[in-house]
Amino acid sequence: RSRGHTVTLFNRGKTKPGLFPDVEKLTGDRDPNKGEGLKALEGRKWDAVVDTSGYVPRVVRASAELLAPHVQHYTFVSSISVYKDLSRQGLDETATVATVEDATTEDVEEHYGALKALCEQAAEAAMPGRVFNVRPGLIVGPDDPSDRFTYWPLRVARGGEVLAPGDGVDPLQFIDAR
Repeated sequence: RSRGHTVTLFNRGKTKPGLFPDVEKLTGDRDPNKGEGLKALEGRKWDAVVDTSGYVPRVVRASAELLAPHVQHYTFVSSISVYKDLSRQGLDETATVATVEDATTEDVEEHYGALKALCEQAAEAAMPGRVFNVRPGLIVGPDDPSDRFTYWPLRVARGGEVLAPGDGVDPLQFIDAR
């Protein structure tokens, strides 16, 4: 916004709807089978989309196909969990991704990484050559309910001996959402 870009948010409008009062907000649901679904996006045009909440390929496919004629660029925030073998360091976009036997499953808890990989593929199929997949590790910050990161600084701050994974030189990278 500070560079003059117009920002539009699309979400269900249920969690902290008062945030970002100076941006346009469209209300709907990523799942086209729920509520008003993607109707608020119909007939609109954007230069770029940043998709931060795709977990199920069917849902990503629906929004990407709807937006494809009206969007120049699509950034999909995926996950480092897409990689089949996370024990290797230095993975890049050429590394093998996880798969799932039933590509129609929507069990995100059980098949998170493989479903994220399928979401990447669904977006690319809808917008060939216009999709950028970001595969971050931990994205943390205020309101992150997972406690995947905050546990460690809080535990270390308490002092005393701390049993931690790895050998002390293992790489760790996280993104502060702020």
